[in-house]
Amino acid sequence: MADGPTNHDDGKFDAEGFELDDVTDIYDMGDLDDIDADLVVVPDEPSDHRGAFGEYGGETSAFIERSFREKIILVGVTWPGQDDDDTEASLDELALLIDTAGADEVARVAQRRSGADPATYIGKGKVEEIRVLAESVDADTVVFDDELTPAQQNNLEKLLGRSAIDRTAVILDIFAQNAHTVEGKAQVQLALLKYRLPRLRGKGKSLSQQAGGIGARRGPGETQLEVDRRRVSRLIHKLEADLRQIGHHRDSQRKARRRSPFQQVAIVGYTNAGKSTLLNRLTDAGVLVENRLFATLDATTRRLQLPGGETVLVTDTVGFVKKLPHQLVEAFKSTLEVVAEADLLVHIVDASAPDTEAHLNAVRVVLGEIDAAEVPELIVFNKSDLTTESARLVAQHPGSVAISAVTGDGIPELLAAIGDRLRALTNVVELMVPFDRGDVIAAVHREGEVLVETTDEAGMRMRARLDDAASARLAEFVVG
Repeated sequence: MADGPTNHDDGKFDAEGFELDDVTDIYDMGDLDDIDADLVVVPDEPSDHRGAFGEYGGETSAFIERSFREKIILVGVTWPGQDDDDTEASLDELALLIDTAGADEVARVAQRRSGADPATYIGKGKVEEIRVLAESVDADTVVFDDELTPAQQNNLEKLLGRSAIDRTAVILDIFAQNAHTVEGKAQVQLALLKYRLPRLRGKGKSLSQQAGGIGARRGPGETQLEVDRRRVSRLIHKLEADLRQIGHHRDSQRKARRRSPFQQVAIVGYTNAGKSTLLNRLTDAGVLVENRLFATLDATTRRLQLPGGETVLVTDTVGFVKKLPHQLVEAFKSTLEVVAEADLLVHIVDASAPDTEAHLNAVRVVLGEIDAAEVPELIVFNKSDLTTESARLVAQHPGSVAISAVTGDGIPELLAAIGDRLRALTNVVELMVPFDRGDVIAAVHREGEVLVETTDEAGMRMRARLDDAASARLAEFVVG
């Protein structure tokens, strides 16, 4: 960054940039009023609805107001190759996201289209229909199930007279509420700013030209909006630099884990499938568990001893969802690298969900985006205490396991399956260890599975199952 931010004690924006001493709350990072064009998307004409950007709202720059429960209209479109059931299922999930964000669905609108309208996404006729509906139910915000372009969002807000946001904005809003660690907050803020940057719009005096001055960085004719865009871009660069620094620390941690004798298991799955509950059941990790989407975002790693005596590192990761914003996938890539580097993925699926296959596929799409599609996978159908479908699902997916992370049912079978899968990934080698090298004999027992152990005149002959790292460390004793 050639022009870095200057130092300020108050942590506010100024004409020179933005100082971020620490990553604080996503919506409380200095005085946003210093930016005339705001970091929020607002209608060009003020509306009288109560939503986050309305005349009676605006207490925060969140996409959905939190001082009261907004009334939301959901809008979905059925595209060629889809059916109405797909659209309804997606809207059902969007309704859960809205509830998690702290708002209520009051109506929903579905439409069939062969292609998106470039100006309004759904066409002016449907926009007018939604405007009339919004007035009749006193809706505060209209949420669209697919991502809107900045131009579409602007046009919709003008025509609807109220906030118009998309699924991406709702997910970003939820992530912002649930991020707690410094890294998590920085990752979410980066994704949020990248989403908002092309949506910055001027209003009132922010469209006026600013006069240049002696030593001023902005010249005559530059608008306040352009200044604000530059400031936001600098903040994005600052966050990217901060995350690169955090990434260096993560690299060091990963190198240490690679040198450890423990194999790595990553728990992945759709949001609210029960990943944190399972980690707590297996390791007493004490991770927050709530029956809502994206309750936990920060990765947690704990040791787990398997029935065969092996010790593994188990990591709980952020949950995935259909249409997960690409900004979040990019921002969280450093955190999700633990998934790509794992020896085994324990893929948790909510067996009580209406469409388990859709959840499976959505998770696999994200795994492909983070280069983890080739990591061995163990499918685990959770919540067997809530459904009778578990046996059928296991039969459809050979090698899978059905459990209840709440009651503990099926946990012994899961642990045995994890051990079997990890052992299948290791090599069977034969070693000859002198009798005076008890430390090596202990290491073989500790780091692998001893299959056969005999003695002869030269020492202890051992046939053991070891991973590549252990085999390399014990290479001088390998005889076959």
